[in-house]
Amino acid sequence: MSAISSAMRQHAAALRALLALTVVLGLAYPALIWVIAQLPGLQDKAGGSILEADGKPLGSSLIGQLYTDPDGNPLPQYFQGRPSAAGDGYDPMASGASNLGPEDLVDTPERTSLLTTVCERSRAVAEFDGVDGRRPFCTGGGVGAVLSVIGTPTATRVVSVNEPCATTPRPFLDTYNGVRVECAEPGEDYSMGRLVPIRGVATDPQVPTDAVTASGSGLDPHISPAYAEIQIDRVAAARGMSPERVRALVAAHTDGRTLGFLGDPTVNVLELNLALDGR
Repeated sequence: MSAISSAMRQHAAALRALLALTVVLGLAYPALIWVIAQLPGLQDKAGGSILEADGKPLGSSLIGQLYTDPDGNPLPQYFQGRPSAAGDGYDPMASGASNLGPEDLVDTPERTSLLTTVCERSRAVAEFDGVDGRRPFCTGGGVGAVLSVIGTPTATRVVSVNEPCATTPRPFLDTYNGVRVECAEPGEDYSMGRLVPIRGVATDPQVPTDAVTASGSGLDPHISPAYAEIQIDRVAAARGMSPERVRALVAAHTDGRTLGFLGDPTVNVLELNLALDGR
């Protein structure tokens, strides 16, 4: 009998704890957070920071958007955001990064390495915005400048692993340590060699880092002032505006460092493009 009574007391205690935690964490805490979110300065962000025109929602200032045509080509009259690895681009339901790191150097038939992806993006941005797209560790053809150096201690063979012979008239480098550089033969394994990225002559690329790399969330709505600057002439020409007028709009939508010392200045692309449209 005492065992049954003890079990009932334990169950009653557990039930009281469940009810108390439900009230505190399921009702009181969410209500407190909701009240705090309604305070001035927080209400807009808690509501999603939705930007509207004529009563119609156009997007959130916290989430980037694509400015492309139906074929995925960037529209010249709009400032472009940074690349996104979230779904097809800025998909909040697929937020995330590529999870590729700085040691991802070699292209494979299945996928392109992070280094070559950066090189390709730099070249594409340069052509679109009329700037110099050269950057360290990239070939002139827009792939990762990486050699497989085979043989120890003296190299006996050197292969440019990201330049297939079928598409490369000649490797980006003629010789390495006195050994002729070869192009890569399809299907051949060069993993036995030592991977050597070649920095090249480009030291101060005109295409900024945020133009060629995605953010960790894939949703970043901001770009750097440097990336905005190289787009000004292209946007101005497409819209028939003066570069000075476009530059003034960029300055008006540039935010300084958080609290004056954290992070870097940023430009909100959605707000800037809406201002260009007069919305």
